[in-house]
Amino acid sequence: MIRKIIHVDMDAFFAAVYIRDHPEVKGKPVICGGPANSRGVVSTCNYEARKYGIHSAMPSFQAHKLCPHGIFVKPDFDRIREAAEIIREIFHEYTNLVEPVSIDEAYLDVTMNLKNIPSATLIAKDIKQRIRDKTKLTASAGVSYNKFLAKIGSDLEKPDGLVVIPPEKAREILLNLPIGKFHGIGKVSEKKMISLGIRNGADLKKCSLKELVRHFGKSGKYYYDIVRGRDKREVCVNHIRKSIGMERTFAVDLDDPEEMLKHLKDQCQRMGKKLSEKGIKAKTITLKVKFANFDQITRNLSFGEAFNDEKVFYYFIRKLLLDNIVSRCKVRLLGICFSNLEWEKEELVRQMNFDFYEIYPAFKD
Repeated sequence: MIRKIIHVDMDAFFAAVYIRDHPEVKGKPVICGGPANSRGVVSTCNYEARKYGIHSAMPSFQAHKLCPHGIFVKPDFDRIREAAEIIREIFHEYTNLVEPVSIDEAYLDVTMNLKNIPSATLIAKDIKQRIRDKTKLTASAGVSYNKFLAKIGSDLEKPDGLVVIPPEKAREILLNLPIGKFHGIGKVSEKKMISLGIRNGADLKKCSLKELVRHFGKSGKYYYDIVRGRDKREVCVNHIRKSIGMERTFAVDLDDPEEMLKHLKDQCQRMGKKLSEKGIKAKTITLKVKFANFDQITRNLSFGEAFNDEKVFYYFIRKLLLDNIVSRCKVRLLGICFSNLEWEKEELVRQMNFDFYEIYPAFKD
């Protein structure tokens, strides 16, 4: 049986939510993220802003140079989460096989769906309309027989697009697709491929499996398959998150370790609360430090047991910082990350067989 996969991707989601709630800025370039001329970064921007070359992860000061009249706003995460929950509910009206990729995109397997609609294209149209009716937002969708091609489809006609890629159409699309548009080929791989003379799908298909593995390692097999429209990955309902974290870029470089620790303590408190609410514990904690000269280090510690106590987090994050910076060094970014995660609700976590407070009494108030 040929699978029927839909990839739904919200259009400029963070910016779209803000514009919906502030209609006076509609039609103007809107950039969500750090303030203009700050050292923050762009999280997303609307399509009017993208015309100026602005994109996600671009420094805000650079975005301001490209579009000085742009409207820089802070994402309203409460409203964003509210919209995301409505969208997720809409997906589950059609199928239980939903794999969230991020807050604004997901794969749906509608081969056998809850409404017994035989056409995946009609389901995608219904979903797009339901999203528009319930949230006043637009989504783009790709429909195909595997996840890779569904993702390619949702990217082809943004915003508010719907592209169907049946088996007989896949070859033509893939051969003509610029190499940077292949999902799974990042900027570094794209640059390397172009240096090898691989500029589009047709060039990629000429490469043997042996050549691709030699140049790209294990990823070579993936590239060999996708240009031929092969992707056996299932829509994974129980998608396990591998890590969770947060970081902050400072408007002014920090050179006082006590000030750095103050910010790290706040991050530990916020992340500890978030992990506890979600019933998640972590075995590995990582500290990320970016210095004023843009050099960057990461340092981590792993444990035999998983935990989510903010005081434990801070104790070890504090140690990692003080062990790896020299007095009065200038720091522009600090971040923490938790990995090797375990979920209490899935009974994956064993009871800790020792008491952190007994071993480290300094954690106690």
